[in-house]
Amino acid sequence: MYKLNLDIQSFLANDWQQAPKVYKGAFPEFADPIAADELAGLACEDEVSSRVVVTKGEDWDVISGPFEDYDQFGEQGWQLLVQAVNHWYPDAQPLVEAFRFLPDWRFDDLMVSFATPKGGVGPHIDNYDVFIIQGEGHRRWTVGPKGSYSRRGGNPTSMLIEDFEPIIDVVLEKGDVLYIPPGFPHQGETLTLALSYSMGFRAPSQQELAGQIADQLMDEDKGHKRFIAAEGAASKGLVSVAEQQGIMQLIRELCDDSDTVAKLLGKLLSQNRFDLDIQEDESMDEAELQAALDEGALLSRIGGLKVLRMEGDSEPRLFIAGEGYVIAGATDEELSQVANDVTVSADIALQPHWQRFFADMLKKGYFYLAEA
Repeated sequence: MYKLNLDIQSFLANDWQQAPKVYKGAFPEFADPIAADELAGLACEDEVSSRVVVTKGEDWDVISGPFEDYDQFGEQGWQLLVQAVNHWYPDAQPLVEAFRFLPDWRFDDLMVSFATPKGGVGPHIDNYDVFIIQGEGHRRWTVGPKGSYSRRGGNPTSMLIEDFEPIIDVVLEKGDVLYIPPGFPHQGETLTLALSYSMGFRAPSQQELAGQIADQLMDEDKGHKRFIAAEGAASKGLVSVAEQQGIMQLIRELCDDSDTVAKLLGKLLSQNRFDLDIQEDESMDEAELQAALDEGALLSRIGGLKVLRMEGDSEPRLFIAGEGYVIAGATDEELSQVANDVTVSADIALQPHWQRFFADMLKKGYFYLAEA
């Protein structure tokens, strides 16, 4: 159990998406949820996204995993980063729970890094919010102000930027938390062997929203309406302002349909950027599921699975991994409980309409039966 020593209301009012801040001792008596060798083992797996960043003077090399061994990197000057550890390592979930005062749809993943002295990733800017939690060891972090920064070496494709003048310069110790909103440049430097945890939160871009609109219209064979105007052309080679606005009104009409918006955002926001640890097909009929639950088994969702509701939805519906599921007969209270809790209570799961749903979830590998 991880309890965040933070005034959440003050944070949301004064810091969230506004200003970077250091919270010393935010996790009193912090214990690392994963050991360095366990993290290294995860990075051996093909399904797990990982990389090693090697420091080379004023430059950095990035090597993508999986990795069979790490001897080639030596004793200092490198850092292992493993994405979506919460998808693959259940013991990481309690740390995720400490940050669920922010909505699940924003949560991206828990990245864990193991770094040797002088290891780091170089100065960069993220387009998402991140909480950096320090585990074992010490790392120095610098954060700069928002501004216009040149790409390192004049390379427009580089993820790194030129150095910045810090507004925060701090050494993080075990249990400290550094919050960095989008757009603030930052850089970490490892002082001793260290484990760090990056909790990322992001919102969809206009590009992602536009792509989801197109996908949904294609899937549902909708969006065939065309622009119609009574007036003739003002000039042979001219598209008038009125015509431009009329054409774009077709897009706005899509966004005025509440059911379209619910499905659009529900599918988009419940997707994961990184692979999930899908369980083996645990097919069983409703009677078998009821027998297992009667014997004390629990229904648990896999790590990282997003189960979302859309406020104002016209249907009793949940959105899971990019798909919508209507559970006929489900109440708002039941839907809320299933969306909020990673383990489902037996009083819900044993109801007929939910048994059909969870039998489907077990078959898909999104939920599994766990011991009480």
